[in-house]
Amino acid sequence: MKTTIVAEIGSNWEGKLSIAKKIISECKSAGADAVKFQMWRANDLYSETHPEWSTIKKSELTFAKAIKIKQICDDLKIEFMCSVFYPEAVTFLESLGVNRYKIASRTCLLKDPFAIETLQKKASTKKPVIISMGMGGSKKKLENIFLKNNITFCYCISDYPLNFNKINWKKAVIFDGFSDHTMDITAAILFTMLKKQKKSKQIIIEKHVKLKNSNGPDASTSIDTKQLSDLIFHIRLIEKTNF
Repeated sequence: MKTTIVAEIGSNWEGKLSIAKKIISECKSAGADAVKFQMWRANDLYSETHPEWSTIKKSELTFAKAIKIKQICDDLKIEFMCSVFYPEAVTFLESLGVNRYKIASRTCLLKDPFAIETLQKKASTKKPVIISMGMGGSKKKLENIFLKNNITFCYCISDYPLNFNKINWKKAVIFDGFSDHTMDITAAILFTMLKKQKKSKQIIIEKHVKLKNSNGPDASTSIDTKQLSDLIFHIRLIEKTNF
């Protein structure tokens, strides 16, 4: 079984390339296969009256910064991924040669500005997509949009943080991916073991990750890179174990 580990950096790079480089480097050292950022325009999703507007705006991933972050990833030989929230960003990321796209839980609701257009633009690339269904949405409608794409649906509960006891394992193991919002590594390890028992060939684990002393917007619901290293150690061990 091959497990792809995606370190979701989100806004934990705090809009600073120096922090982005450090956290990407630590995720690579931990053994992650990919790092994921979020490409949105603050004005599309938030009001300027939002109490954390300045922090949100600062964390916006611009095209100019994305070019530099992609180069950092290429230099470190780790995959650069994004959740994308507007169609022009898909066109831009295609110019960078990304391998696949993530679709966030909120996008599945089709309520954000440009949600449909963005999904259709991703579909037109015919590249693999990873879809988190934590907020609901129509799986059938998404499958119809992505008829020519390789889809991995992720089990996800959009609680930040997620209480371990809220996970429905009978439902979880139906999925080939797990976007885990718990505050430790146990759930992702258990998911990997259960999928191994089911003889799954490939799965995806996504985990929110931060630097140890991060003050980023997502820091309070993220594990640090040391915990990520521990998680990956156990997952790689499970991959090699016969049971």
